[in-house]
Amino acid sequence: MESDIVQEIFAVEEKLKASMLSSDTVALTDLLSDALIFINHFGQRVSKQDDIALHRSGLLSIESIELRDFQVVPQGNIALVHVNADIKGKYDGAKANGVFAFSRVWLKQNNKWQLISAQSTVIS
Repeated sequence: MESDIVQEIFAVEEKLKASMLSSDTVALTDLLSDALIFINHFGQRVSKQDDIALHRSGLLSIESIELRDFQVVPQGNIALVHVNADIKGKYDGAKANGVFAFSRVWLKQNNKWQLISAQSTVIS
């Protein structure tokens, strides 16, 4: 059972990565909970609507995401994810590259996983 959850989370994490790379707002709408709160590396609270609007506007363009040190901790209908990511992209035309540590909380409701909480920290 636990290994099934881990595989499900790997699959939704891959969908999230692909959606971010292509700024696929339809897929992001499905993957992100309406209650999402993302605390970015500036300490700002970002909602689902804010995140999708950023992708829709073209202000954010992600060229690559390389994940490593992936850890999934299943907890019933919740799964905690801890992962490091090398991200290359542009924000408002300027380079926005960095190495980040992410913590994410996925919630399974109605047989569907959605991201409900996330936090990122810059790794020096």
